Amino acid sequence: MSSRTGFITKYGWYALLIAIIGDLLIPFILAPFYEGYSNTSMTISALGNSQSPVRSVFNIWMFIEGILFLAAIPALYDNYHKVSKILLFMTIIFIIIFAVGACILTCFFSVNESKDVVTAASIIHGVGSVIGFTLFLFVPLLLAILSFKGNDKITGIISVISFILAFLFFVLFILADKPEFSKTIAAKEGLWQRMNLLFMYLPLGYISLTNIYKLIR
Repeated sequence: MSSRTGFITKYGWYALLIAIIGDLLIPFILAPFYEGYSNTSMTISALGNSQSPVRSVFNIWMFIEGILFLAAIPALYDNYHKVSKILLFMTIIFIIIFAVGACILTCFFSVNESKDVVTAASIIHGVGSVIGFTLFLFVPLLLAILSFKGNDKITGIISVISFILAFLFFVLFILADKPEFSKTIAAKEGLWQRMNLLFMYLPLGYISLTNIYKLIR
């Protein structure tokens, strides 16, 4: 491995960890500066709507987040290419689509403050986010298979549990937008989205931390 490739691989784990932690924390950091915004009842994307006072900061972060996920690809490839190239290719493609569709595109195509207002930008944003989130949902499952094939049982178990919980919260997130659930706990779409993200990210976060530990010990 060349020094340049080694550098990219090494710091890819840091990039991935920063992207994960940032995506989970940034909404809570920005929320106090957006009067009326609720982390439990409003989606993360709402922070970037045209009327949001934190729109610029949020959009810049989403662009950075997407780049960080893309920067982590070499590290993931180096970690799993000897296990299964097909499964790894699927994992990488899903992460790339998420990074571009659910992160980078949000910088240029924002949602509107009200869901009743539909524009070309909000449609593009919605399509990119739906495709990105749906594919990324299966990343923990792919990582579980890769981990078990590579005899990493701990990561495999964490990934399986994370996939099940992420899928559960994803279903709740979808139900939250349905009128018949508007008066129930299921209506907390912001909460379910964040819980869904937490468990989609958990396996990648664990893998990042274990590899960073190996690098610094």
